[in-house]
Amino acid sequence: MAYIDELFNLTDKKVVITGSAGFLCSKMAMGLHRAGCSIALLDLESSELEEVAREIRDEGGKALTINIDVSQKQDFERCLNKTLKEFGRIDVLINGAGINAPTPFMEISEEEWDHILAVHLKGTMFGCQVIGGQMLEQGCGSIINISSASADPPLSKAFTYSVAKAGIKNLTQNLAREWGTQGVRVNALRPGFFPTEWSKEHFITSDREQAILGHTPMARYGKPEELVGAVLWLASDAASFVTGAEIAVDGGFSAMTI
Repeated sequence: MAYIDELFNLTDKKVVITGSAGFLCSKMAMGLHRAGCSIALLDLESSELEEVAREIRDEGGKALTINIDVSQKQDFERCLNKTLKEFGRIDVLINGAGINAPTPFMEISEEEWDHILAVHLKGTMFGCQVIGGQMLEQGCGSIINISSASADPPLSKAFTYSVAKAGIKNLTQNLAREWGTQGVRVNALRPGFFPTEWSKEHFITSDREQAILGHTPMARYGKPEELVGAVLWLASDAASFVTGAEIAVDGGFSAMTI
């Protein structure tokens, strides 16, 4: 066990997670905390964000909550200053903030289009510029962006979201190339179907569920905690030669044709 512990050791690593109150990122935060990390939880002001922090603190962990609008670069700069004041450094960034909408293509408003792209693409870009910039100064760090099974090919009914996720995948590869010799690794996690109650209500009809599960070799949805292992690996030195990768955690969805 000593070898495994050393290989995946994350003790005292400092982690920033946007979208920390969300269905998936809250579980990532808990997993990283249980691996020994201190967590800066970033999200819009919400009771859910404080609940995640409370759960971490109740287990003896260290959690800092910071409200952020990820579409505003100055918010990231404020969060960077607060996190450095509290933690002194940042080792891992997860750009996990995201929103979606099932609007038919011809009915998508400019406001909705801009808002979804701003949260996903601006939020990821600003996170990489501001927090990634700090990592470049440190000469080390791991950035984990959140792609999706909808990045390519696109998911029906999720037009703007799919465009945004394709952009995140491209940005991840671009930055991995740019920063490959500077100690900062940039990868993407590609979750398959981990539906929330909201997505079940707005996206998943019985026919659509049958199609999704029929295209998933494991024939079930993912559980949020099933993303944690991949996150711990990408955050750790066990993935020291991994950059520019898109890691699928999707029950085989991306390997399926007929």
